[in-house]
Amino acid sequence: MMNSEHPGVMPPVIPGGKISLVGIGPGSNAHMTQRARDVISEADTIIGYVTYIKLVADLIVGKQVIRKSMTEELDRAIHAMEFAMQGKKVALISSGDAGVYGMAGPAFEVLFQAGWTPETGVEVEIVPGASALNSCASLVGAPLTHDFCSVSLSDLLTPWPVIARRLDAAAAADFVCALYNPKSGRRTGQIIEAQRLFLRHRSPDTPVAIVKSAYRPKQRIEFTTLQHMSECDIGMLTTVIIGNSNTFIRSGIMVTPRGYANKYGMEDGVTHAGEKAGRSLSTGLTGWLTNLHADHQAGMSSAALAQQHRLPPEYIEDTLARPLHDDAAVLLQENTGDE
Repeated sequence: MMNSEHPGVMPPVIPGGKISLVGIGPGSNAHMTQRARDVISEADTIIGYVTYIKLVADLIVGKQVIRKSMTEELDRAIHAMEFAMQGKKVALISSGDAGVYGMAGPAFEVLFQAGWTPETGVEVEIVPGASALNSCASLVGAPLTHDFCSVSLSDLLTPWPVIARRLDAAAAADFVCALYNPKSGRRTGQIIEAQRLFLRHRSPDTPVAIVKSAYRPKQRIEFTTLQHMSECDIGMLTTVIIGNSNTFIRSGIMVTPRGYANKYGMEDGVTHAGEKAGRSLSTGLTGWLTNLHADHQAGMSSAALAQQHRLPPEYIEDTLARPLHDDAAVLLQENTGDE
C-alpha cells in the first residue's frame, strides 16, 4: 500500500480511478438518492459490509463485489484504494450516511497514510445519504426539531470513560440524544450504563423511541420511557432516541417543541408581552446579559449566579468581567436608570 522507498508518497496510479463513498440511507430503494444509484451503477467494483451489499443487490448484478464482515472496515478502505489505483471506479457502501459513523473517515485515513492528495490521480466523492438519526426520527414524528446530538455506545474503538463523559454531558445539557450501536450479542451493559447516566439528569418519564431496522422488512418501533428503556428489544440494528425535558408523545407521535410557545401564543400566533417577532427572545443573549449584570449589581455573587443558571462559575466570572455588548449596555442603563 505504501511506497516503501518513499514512505508517505502515493505510488504511481492508473488514471481514471475513483472511490465513491456512498451512503445508501436506511436501505430501501425509495429512500436512496438518485446520485447514490447512479454512482453504484457506474462503478466497476462494489465493496461493503455483507448486510449493506444485500440492500443494493438489484443494482450490482454483473459487477465485482467484495463482501466484508463487521470489523473489517480498514480492509474495505484498503481494497477500495488498491482497486482505484488500478484505474477502477469503486463504490464503497455505507448504510445511512458515509460520513456519520460510516466509511468516509477510515477511507480518508487510509488514503492519507498512503500519501494520497486530491492531485495524485484517485478521485474521491462522498455521496450523502439519510443517516439512521434522520430515518428513525421520521418514523416516530419530529423528535429532532430542537438541539440534538448522537453518541455511539460502541466501545470497540473508543474507551468507555470517553463515551460516559459524552453521555453525561449530553444528558446534563438537555440534548435530545440518539444512541447508535446501543447493544450487541457481546455488548449488553452499555445501554444500561447510558440509562444510568441519563437518569442522573432526566426524569424517569422522559420519552424514548426505540427504532429497529428502519425502512427495512423487519422494522419495529416501540415507545417507552427512560426508566424502562433498557428493558426493550434493542440490538445493533436499533437506534434509541431519548427526548429532552420538553419532548412529548401524543397519539403515537414523538415531538420536541422548537420553542415557539416561548414567544408566541400557539392558538393565535400573537407575540407575548415583551417579545418581538424576528428579534432575540427576551431571555436570549442580550436579555440574559442584562439581567446577569443587574443581578450582580444588586448583590448576587458570581457563584450564586452560576448555580442559578447552571453554568460554570468561571464562565460567569469571565462574562461579568467583560464589557457588555452595546445593545445589552443600553438595556441595562434603561432598566437600572444609570447614566
